[in-house]
Amino acid sequence: MEPVLVELGYSLSCEEHGASDLVRFAARAEQAGFGYASISDHFHPWIGVQGQSPFVWSVLGGIACATSTLRVGTGVTCPTRRYHPAIVAQAAATVATMMPGRFYLGVGTGEALNEHVVDPAWPAHPRRAEMLEEAVEVIRRLWSGEVVTHYGAHYVVDSARLYTLPAQPPPLVVAAGGPRAAELAGRVGDGLINFTPDPDVAARFRDAGGGDKPRYVQYNVCWAQDEAEARRTAHRVVPIVALPGELNQQLPRPFDFEQASTVVTEDAIAEVVVCGPDPQKHIEGIQSCVDNGYDHVHVYQVGQDQEGFFRFYQKEILPHFR
Repeated sequence: MEPVLVELGYSLSCEEHGASDLVRFAARAEQAGFGYASISDHFHPWIGVQGQSPFVWSVLGGIACATSTLRVGTGVTCPTRRYHPAIVAQAAATVATMMPGRFYLGVGTGEALNEHVVDPAWPAHPRRAEMLEEAVEVIRRLWSGEVVTHYGAHYVVDSARLYTLPAQPPPLVVAAGGPRAAELAGRVGDGLINFTPDPDVAARFRDAGGGDKPRYVQYNVCWAQDEAEARRTAHRVVPIVALPGELNQQLPRPFDFEQASTVVTEDAIAEVVVCGPDPQKHIEGIQSCVDNGYDHVHVYQVGQDQEGFFRFYQKEILPHFR
């Protein structure tokens, strides 16, 4: 198989790992040769067995100190409810000063799992999309360094100015999992993030103004020496990736995801998570992401054996895509 033009990244799961481990994994990803990392921004894990959920902005400060070349972005931050967009603007600007040219802000419409902690009312997606678009406007204005007063449909900002700013604003990359969200990302974003390699989303993003801007996608794997062990680990830790429809956006508690996941079989997980030690399966999966229109692929290794994964990818996978 011929090499393809793609940048491979590493997915830092705040749902599975504590803050110090995430900092260590980011440094190890840089050492292994990954070009970037995507880090989740959650208040809760998806299910209790995952067991963690550190505050991402504290972790990013540690990563800034532990790495020197790795680019890092949030995958993704919801700047509309749990965080006011002015606070996200300040947090992202500060991190960008600690990682000059190495940080991007990924934003999306969020999940009830994390956002209900400040307000149990969960708007329908069209309203959340309106809120996101206004939040992006507020963030960009604050990144300009001007004094911002904003009275919008969803947010008020009163005479606010950011004093700690990077030399250049970080890229603002917008998450999309469907056609309407892809159009929003193409219209207001500096790039696209998706959590499945949907070719229609990538195409809609390009046609809506995204053009050749970066298109990021998460690629789920569970490396282990034994494929059966990998399948068991993936089924235990991430059954939620095989849930249908919009449940991942709608359910409010880890307990709800645990109940919903009881219908997910190990075979269903193996359809969406590449399990085991066969390098060809991993390479073909990444190639599929590229063929579907994504030029940045961050690999999410499920489970605790991150070091085995790093050794495997450093030896068997990364050289193929350089």
